[in-house]
Amino acid sequence: MRGFLDFSSWSGLLTTLASLLLVTLLMVGVRLVFMQTMQRRRERENRQINERLKTLIAAYKTLGGSFTGELTVDPAHLRELRERATSDEELRALTEASERRRRIRDAVEAALSDVILLGTEEQVRLAARAANDMVEGRSTRTAELVASLRGFIRQALDLDPVPADVVVPNQGPLRVAVGG
Repeated sequence: MRGFLDFSSWSGLLTTLASLLLVTLLMVGVRLVFMQTMQRRRERENRQINERLKTLIAAYKTLGGSFTGELTVDPAHLRELRERATSDEELRALTEASERRRRIRDAVEAALSDVILLGTEEQVRLAARAANDMVEGRSTRTAELVASLRGFIRQALDLDPVPADVVVPNQGPLRVAVGG
């Protein structure tokens, strides 16, 4: 190391300072590249987490947007309702009601699909069970899945859990507004 630092002459001093400057610039450059790489990775992870959270919040709102009314999803299709109808009046009434049910069913199916894709293991199990119920033609309750989503979202947002003494009523699918 003594041979590298030469202060005996002006040319030796300038060479030593230039060498130190070059090594310093090289080290700072390496550090900057490393920090930028880490920052990009962190930003990408944060974007992924934010997108996941936004999607799960939207699914929560769809699956649990209602506290009153019908809290189950009716998986019946219009053709099944036509088969059940015994008169023209009953068919007309079922057809009018089925449009709203269809919109709710479609929204719930999309939300379940999002939860299956982005949810935790427990949420995926609950969403898959709900989807299987719908496929088999059974009415589907989403309250347990909604409670799981609520807990996960509150935890991801660093919010305290819902207090144990607060009773949140069962939630059901959002009432989809019919455009007119």
